[in-house]
Amino acid sequence: QLQLVESGGGLVQPGGSLRLSCVASGFTLEAYSSYSIGWFRQAPGKEREGVSCISASGGSTNYVDSVKGRFTISRDNTKNTVYLQMNSLKPEDTAVYYCAADLACSATIDVLEYDYWGQGTQVTVSS
Repeated sequence: QLQLVESGGGLVQPGGSLRLSCVASGFTLEAYSSYSIGWFRQAPGKEREGVSCISASGGSTNYVDSVKGRFTISRDNTKNTVYLQMNSLKPEDTAVYYCAADLACSATIDVLEYDYWGQGTQVTVSS
């Protein structure tokens, strides 16, 4: 089974930046390279929402409106890693961030479409 591990979360002031990483294991590089990867987040008391996704090749990306222009998703398939660069962070970005794998990267970034999930990394934006 494909295993995903997130890292890079932490405490940052509003306006600051963080880069999250999602590293895959338990799968061949070829197989991993066939998956789209999505980033999701869940704040206390809220449903998990899609933040961004990237296609298997890296040629297509999608973002939720609230992070457009601030977050950038990228991937390095030689390292089995997907990144989420988060700039101009706001308190409302505070959440546990998860990465997940699916066979497509749709504009909806729908939680129900993703098959494999990591355990999450906490991002806290506070002054």
